[in-house]
Amino acid sequence: MDKKLIIIALGGNALLKNSQKGTIDEQNMNVRQTLKKLFPLIQQGHNLIITHGNGPQVGYILLKNDAGEQIYNVPQVPLDVAVADTQSEIGYLIQSELASLLNKFHINREILSTNTMVEVDANDPAFKNPTKRIGKTYYDKTEVEKLRKDKGWIFKEETKNGQTGWRRVVPSPKPVDILSKNTIKNLATFGTIVIAVGGGGVPVTIKDGVVYGSEAVIDKDLASALLAQQINADQFIILTDVPYVYIDYGTAAQKPLETITVKEAKKYMYEHKFGEGNMAPKIQAAINFIEAGGKEVLITDLNGLKNQKGTKIVA
Repeated sequence: MDKKLIIIALGGNALLKNSQKGTIDEQNMNVRQTLKKLFPLIQQGHNLIITHGNGPQVGYILLKNDAGEQIYNVPQVPLDVAVADTQSEIGYLIQSELASLLNKFHINREILSTNTMVEVDANDPAFKNPTKRIGKTYYDKTEVEKLRKDKGWIFKEETKNGQTGWRRVVPSPKPVDILSKNTIKNLATFGTIVIAVGGGGVPVTIKDGVVYGSEAVIDKDLASALLAQQINADQFIILTDVPYVYIDYGTAAQKPLETITVKEAKKYMYEHKFGEGNMAPKIQAAINFIEAGGKEVLITDLNGLKNQKGTKIVA
């Protein structure tokens, strides 16, 4: 079997499930189960880069920020620092569990978790139209009015699972460059398993050579696709909580997709056949990778990953 350079993007459920509190023990257990399913790729000798989300974890940091400020007058950290925090935390969890697996099977490979900065455009329209929901699940109207006044935060009302409330939203600009892409590629090519672009990467802007942190959260799949594009990965895998991509998901007309072309994927996107807040960004990430010269994207769940089954998007 030919050795491939593979980027695999772990979905949120690979780290923390909706019904869980978010303890380290729970996250360790979830990471362990996820790594067991992707471990055959390591046993086959492929070069692997693991990326991951951070939605719940960055939300917890923001809640700690609020509590620390209100109770102990501890200054809040900006959002870019919170993202960097989660990269280190989640990277360590993945790294330690993976090291245990490698030791168990007597596989001699090193693992490195990187704190990855990702450049965004300071003039990206997303900064004027925040859409990324973060932090506390719901705020009530009184809290919203106070936080808008005191901190300038932006909120959007939503209804989910029969519950209506206000969520804080932040900008989600498009990634334009992975700043450490060459180092990541070099390490992976020489056999190091690299954990990178956590939570979409730490968002930064660059002006006159100076790097500035940005109050934003980058989409994890778009950042992972950009990395895959920039280092010429052989395969890009997006792990989610369903075995296939479905059109008209959740309706009587839903239909699983097995192998589709970029042209078909773009047609379905134009027709709004995918969920805007969940599957659509993954499809767009796949399109970006293939159109930049990538060979194949696989979107599937953990069981599908084991058998390399799911929705494949090809040129």
